[in-house]
Parts: sequence; structure tokens; C-alpha cells
Amino acid sequence: MIRDFLKKINYSVDWLLFGALFFIAMAGILTMNSFLPSLPTQTGHAGQIAKDTLFIRQIIWLAISIFVLFLTSLIDWRFLRRTSSIAVLFAISCITLLALFSIGSVFKGAQSWFNLGAFAFQPIDFVKIVLVILLAKYFSRRHIEIANVRHIIISGLYTFIIFILVFLQPDFGSSVIIFLIWLAMVLVSGISKKHLLLVFLSGLLAFGGLWFFVFKDYQKVRIVSFINPLADLRGAGYNSYQSTIAVGSGEIWGKGVGLGSQSKLKFLPEYETDFIFAAFSEEWGFIGVVVLFTLYGVVFWRIIDISKKGATNFETLYGLGLASVFFSHFIIHVGMNIGLLPVTGITMPFMSYGGSHMLAEFLGIGILFGQRSYSRAINKEEAKNEIIGVV
Repeated sequence: MIRDFLKKINYSVDWLLFGALFFIAMAGILTMNSFLPSLPTQTGHAGQIAKDTLFIRQIIWLAISIFVLFLTSLIDWRFLRRTSSIAVLFAISCITLLALFSIGSVFKGAQSWFNLGAFAFQPIDFVKIVLVILLAKYFSRRHIEIANVRHIIISGLYTFIIFILVFLQPDFGSSVIIFLIWLAMVLVSGISKKHLLLVFLSGLLAFGGLWFFVFKDYQKVRIVSFINPLADLRGAGYNSYQSTIAVGSGEIWGKGVGLGSQSKLKFLPEYETDFIFAAFSEEWGFIGVVVLFTLYGVVFWRIIDISKKGATNFETLYGLGLASVFFSHFIIHVGMNIGLLPVTGITMPFMSYGGSHMLAEFLGIGILFGQRSYSRAINKEEAKNEIIGVV
């Protein structure tokens, strides 16, 4: 029985993709806590205990996430093509996000977490996967008539419901990701680019009207400082400035594992989550960053390649949507760590500390592997039929 179980996993899992994910996750864990002695900090022994706790917790979450990936890779996910399945997932997502406003915990100014005592749970990480499934279902059913502008509007309404529930928490970073997921899936679905351009022009005109006739001066200042945080180095731009110092100080070879002064001396706050790329760059340098980016390149390549071989349009769109989730996180996180984008609290996929986002990311990959298993079976059957002249 165990042999059959392992055989099924081996058939479903793309081991090159899994290997890249594992090394990315381990790079994050080493950045949180190295095996070398830490630099002295003001927090002393208590700080070392907290650091060790992060390290152990992340190891546990990684083990759980890998188990979930293997388990979900054995499931036949074709039931997700049913409208009833999508409706249930969408309803649960909306109800969960609404529940945050009454029983959610506030963290970093956003009421976006459920505090369950031993650990905290952020539902938006899983809602992003649900949104990808929903949009994949919607666009796969309408690929013949996809040029109609109403599909931009209807898919946009589904997305807007989730977007506004996240935006009002307020979690601006996640709401941006929600928008980018919709935009990416609209672009790959075959929707008319002219219609999409019309929608964006309308949005720009609306923003222009708000800027000149509605926003007060202090509101304009807040928007400008958010877009360009380095303009206020003592205030909103402090974290961004410290992260750019950390990235630059790594130079070619880095300072060495556990020897990053910006992160370990607490000049760079939240170095294990929002600024883990800066902390990694400081310790591993340019060479380490090249290796890390290569690993992420493998991840994006394998996801897209698997999606291209999907059994139906649904599987293909799901894979491309999943790639857009990780790519959006990757670009925004790196951008805000090097001072090119506003600081929005976006995590680095598979690398930043946190159980809920890592579990959701490995779940998303597990679903992709599950789809890969029956896509391979279908492709093999089609090839066999071609040889014997059935097709």
C-alpha cells in the first residue's frame, strides 16, 4: 500500500519544481535563523529565544505544507469544473472575509487575521487560490465568445467583491494582488485588448477627477508619500531606505550567513516577512540573489509548462493564474525591498515567515500536481489513439 502511495506521488509531482520550491523555502529559513552565532542585539537572550521560535515554527510549517502538497497531488480535481463547487468556494471565501470585521484580529493596522491561540490564520492567502479557480472556471466556459466586453465586467464584479472586502480591512497589498490576478487572467483568456484598454482609461479618468476635484491637500500628500516613500526617510520611507541599504551592503559575495547587520541589529524591521529578500541579499550578496532568481525562474517555467499541457482550458487557466499569484508577490516584494515600489507588506512566496501563506502556496501547487496527473493520463491516451489511428 505504501509502495502504491509513493508511486502515485511520483507520477503526479514535478520533482524539478518541488526541488526549486524546497531550496527557496530553506533559503528563507536560513535567513530567519542561521547556524552561526548571532550578532549581539539589544533584546539579548529574549531576542535569541524569539528567533529560535521563528526558526522552529517555520520548519514545522514547511513540513506540514509539503505533506499537504503530496496529499493534494493525489486528488482528482476535476470536480472544481462544476459550477456548484465554485459557488460554494466563493460563498465560503466571502463569508470568511466578512467575519474578519467582527472577530478578526488587527495586525499592522489591518483586521485580516483570525487569532486561534497557538497560531494566527490569514484567510486571504487561500482566497487568492479560490479567485484563480473561479476565474479559470468563468473564462474556460466562455472561450468562444470571450471577445464580448461583458466578460470583463462580470469577471470584474466577482473580483471586485473580494477586492473591496480586502481593501476595507484595510489590506492594500493583498487588494493589489487581487487586482493583478484578475488582470493577468483577463490578458491570457483572450479578451479584447481594446475593451480592456477602455476600462483602464475610464479608471484613469475617474482617478484624475478625484485628484483634481475631490481629494484634499493632505490626502494628496499621503498618496505621494505612499508612491514615493523614500521622499520621507524619517517617516514612511524609513523601512524602504533601510532595506535598500541592506541589499546594497551585500555586494558581490554577501556578509555571510547570520552576519547581516541591518537585519540582525534590527535596523531592518520585519526582516523575516516583509523584507526577507533584503535580509537574504545582505547575507548572500549578488551571487546568492542570482541563484535565488534562477530558482524562481525554474518555478515559473515549470508552472507555465504544466499549465500548457492541461487537460482542458480550465486546467491551463488555473496554472497561468497560479503563476500570476506567485509572480505578483515576487515582483512587488523585490520592488519594495529595493525602493522601486511602495511598502505594502507583501510576502516573498515560499520564503517569508508565516504558516498560512506557505500552506496556501503549497496547496496551490498540490492542486496543480493533481491536475497534472490526470492531464498526463489523457495526453498519453491521445498519443496512443493517434498511433493506432483512432484519432
